[in-house]
Amino acid sequence: MSPAMAALLAFTPILLAGILLIGLRWPAKHAMPAVFVVTAAIAALAWDMSATRIIASSLQGLVITLGVLWIIFGAILLLNTLKHSGAISTIRSAFANISPDRRIQAIIIAWLFGCFIEGASGFGTPAAIAAPLLVALGFPAIAAVMLGMMVQSTPVSFGAVGTPIVIGVNTGLDTATLGAQLVEQGSSWAAFLQLITSQVAIIHALVGSIMPILMVLMLTRFFGKEKSWKAGIAAIPFALFAGLAFTLPYMATGVFLGPEFPSLAGGLIGLAIVTLAAKVGFLVPKQSWDFADSKDWPSEWLGSIEMKLDELSQAPMSALRAWVPYVLVAVILVISRVFPEVSALLKGVAVNFTDILGETGISAGIQPLYLPGGILVAVVLITFFLHGMRLNQLSKAVGESGKVLVGAGFVLLFTVPMVRIMINSGVNGADLPSMPIAMAQFVADSVGGIYPLLAPSVGALGAFLAGSNTVSNMMLSQFQYGVAQNLGLSGALIVAVQAIGAAAGNMVAIHNVVAASATVGLLGREGSTLRKTVWPTLYYVLATGAIALFAVYGLGISDPLVGH
Repeated sequence: MSPAMAALLAFTPILLAGILLIGLRWPAKHAMPAVFVVTAAIAALAWDMSATRIIASSLQGLVITLGVLWIIFGAILLLNTLKHSGAISTIRSAFANISPDRRIQAIIIAWLFGCFIEGASGFGTPAAIAAPLLVALGFPAIAAVMLGMMVQSTPVSFGAVGTPIVIGVNTGLDTATLGAQLVEQGSSWAAFLQLITSQVAIIHALVGSIMPILMVLMLTRFFGKEKSWKAGIAAIPFALFAGLAFTLPYMATGVFLGPEFPSLAGGLIGLAIVTLAAKVGFLVPKQSWDFADSKDWPSEWLGSIEMKLDELSQAPMSALRAWVPYVLVAVILVISRVFPEVSALLKGVAVNFTDILGETGISAGIQPLYLPGGILVAVVLITFFLHGMRLNQLSKAVGESGKVLVGAGFVLLFTVPMVRIMINSGVNGADLPSMPIAMAQFVADSVGGIYPLLAPSVGALGAFLAGSNTVSNMMLSQFQYGVAQNLGLSGALIVAVQAIGAAAGNMVAIHNVVAASATVGLLGREGSTLRKTVWPTLYYVLATGAIALFAVYGLGISDPLVGH
């Protein structure tokens, strides 16, 4: 089989996903099972993978899926628990009293609070929380969704306590082969993953610091009385200050602590600094800015769900009590990752599957207490007592979270096994490289040394198709690494910009737009949001690509761990 044909067949599952999800507008629950079947067929017929290996890869994918679902469940359960305890209402009310300026409200709620929620929960929850909160404060529904989608960028690579890196990159790369190579050179897989994490954090900080500026510029340009950039320009000093208040602690945390904490730490520290600055008027524009009277808004700005803050409160609660669960998540995560004794204790509870279906070399396992899902569920149980909740309130939170899990779970039950078949296809009877490597070899031969400029766009495409940074990293990390190897580039850097591009792709991921739109009653108008969010997405992937290109050829960035 020619390299071009092998690459085309390897790319077919991704292409098919795009055609079904975007072209034919199939829901993911219908599209991904079809893509899984086609992937298995290509593996069997073109790659001559054994049925045993295909099934073992699928079972490996199911075990990984359970770990992902455990994290999703914990994240959504905590959010729903806080909703039923009244904590979310308290947090919303507190935000309303910080500043009357809509630009300041957008930066604090959408950017900083959204970044923190992304760090704690991920999986589209920032937009689902920020959008209805902004509408409750008097923002047009479509503006609220746009802002909620724009925060799905910088914090996403470390969202849900690092899931896109901890799960996405870890399971998207051939860690067994790469780990053995690293050990031979006196290094380790852990050191290589930390190198990727550091590069992700640094480049995100460089590109993401101006995201609040883009937010206020687009807010005033599209939704202001005058529809001009001028009001947005007046808020640039405060917006840049807010951007750096998040990205500087975010970058430091990524470099020194690892992938679980950057968005959590950046969000918490940034919220504290910027909220205080807004209250004392530091860098706040002298002239407050507001929308036109709501009766003059075009009908397409309005959603079908009307929210008022007084309808959202369930029980009086202090701001401190409301915030304690999120603080506990951050503290327990840090303790579990920084102290080896605690880490070993939590990792001691594990379910492992070695050599699935016999001598396949395919293994998988789950550490339910060490995974963020276990910590999130533990905090939920603490919150139940801390907030004086009734059993029926917790029961409702569990039920609501379970319903969300069913929808996400069904799609992942096919998506992750599909990815594992592609990654494990290197052992076959046709003497072909694995599917991601086949694509990588063809792209490397076709594009050449300019590839770092394009690598983030590949990641963004994966997130656009899958609706998930984590899944994009699962699907494409090995592909990106393979291209880097073939071109003699830094594999860690190219995987890092894959993760960054996949984060930016969340701004235009259809699944996320639909979820955010649903929270404010805007279903059916996703196209209008996408036409706006495509611009910050293009900025993000092109700026990241330019930095990667400069890093390779200007700074000579290489991979000391793997000899490049």
